[in-house]
Amino acid sequence: MHWTTPWLGWLLAWIIAAGGGASWLAQQRLQALNEGFQTNARIAHRLLSQQLVQHDAILATLALLQPQLSPNAGANATASDLARLYPQILGIAQRRADQPWPAHWPSTLDALEQQSRRSGHAHMDASRLAAGTLFVVQAGQPASYALALDLRAAVPTEEWPYPPSHSPVRIWLTQGDTQLLLQPGAPEADAPGWAWTQTKTLASPSQVLDLHERYKLHPRLLPWGPMLAWALVCALGLAGLRAAWQQRTARLRAEQLLQHGHVARLNTLGELAAGLAHELNQPLTAILSSSQAARRLLDDREPDVDAARQAMGQAAEQAKRASAVVGRLRRLVERPDTVAAAQAVALQALVNDALHLLEPELRQRQVQVLQTVPAPLPPLHSDPIALQQILHNLLLNALQAMEALPPAERRLEITQTRTGDWRSRRRAPATGCSCACRTTAPASPPRCATGCSPPLPPRAARAWVWG
Repeated sequence: MHWTTPWLGWLLAWIIAAGGGASWLAQQRLQALNEGFQTNARIAHRLLSQQLVQHDAILATLALLQPQLSPNAGANATASDLARLYPQILGIAQRRADQPWPAHWPSTLDALEQQSRRSGHAHMDASRLAAGTLFVVQAGQPASYALALDLRAAVPTEEWPYPPSHSPVRIWLTQGDTQLLLQPGAPEADAPGWAWTQTKTLASPSQVLDLHERYKLHPRLLPWGPMLAWALVCALGLAGLRAAWQQRTARLRAEQLLQHGHVARLNTLGELAAGLAHELNQPLTAILSSSQAARRLLDDREPDVDAARQAMGQAAEQAKRASAVVGRLRRLVERPDTVAAAQAVALQALVNDALHLLEPELRQRQVQVLQTVPAPLPPLHSDPIALQQILHNLLLNALQAMEALPPAERRLEITQTRTGDWRSRRRAPATGCSCACRTTAPASPPRCATGCSPPLPPRAARAWVWG
């Protein structure tokens, strides 16, 4: 046990509290961002799907009405006002049986027209998807029609859920291995790492494109301000709690030390008992002699009342003297609340209490404590207060004996052992416990409450407790 160990517990408590609260705040922030991303992804998919479905409706209407169009596909879009309503329409082409598709349009439109005639719905050519252009063909009779589309312009800017200028979400369309970037997102949007992704096929039977959305997560998205504020609150709260705990511990330690001081006064009373007995023996002997003399004087044929009265007065004076001696003793040391009867006590608990009371001394002297308990010991039948006082004095003497040693070499070893049969000695008048210590601080003889064994090799201080 080292005097810096309690700091580790408080530091661990702060780490757990601050880390738990910061994790909860980060989780709440990420959950809110994820819910917003999922909602916006669904909105973007719905808007683009609506735009592409409108292309199918336009082609179906043209194939049904069979309007006469010019060979200039761009002029056809402008003349029909479709380019004004749908800015993504670059051109409208018409092909009759005796006419080809516009020369600059893909050569695959003939094959797509045949597929559309068989399936009944439009088909697309995505060969120029990387450039943002898509061609959609709808077969009709007697003429077939095709649209040239700019997919970037198909994004409805006013209803789009992402701000194109500063949105962190990257959005693109794919068809096979070809892709079209609609929104670049943040600079690190396509970087590897933790990210939320959403992939869904647009709801158009002719324009089968996959919409991809990716939200790259970055540490700056976390709520660092609230997290740091929470860590500071935890630190202040634990600091206040630690201060209160230290104050309470100091108060309890002071109370126990006060109690031990009173026990020390009781021990002093035991040491003074012999002298007090001698002091009381003289007045008691004088009382007995004066009483016997008074009785003999009164038993004479002619009693000497004056002499008997004088003898009784001397006896009363000696009685008052004895009473005064006892009264002074009682006023000095009498504390009925500390008088405890012998009871079963655990030696380890008493050792821990003694170390707890000496914690400031251990911290100040930088003494390392090592305890050894080879096997569980039976309880002792003793006065716990008196025995704790013995242990306190014993350990304090060991600390004082190590004052001359360097702090790095100050070690207090406590070993608890049992010798003999405890059951055979439990009725003995003694407490069944004796204490000893050994220390080898240079020029500092060992001092213990109950005596010391021969010295050990230098640089050690040990306390043995036999039970």
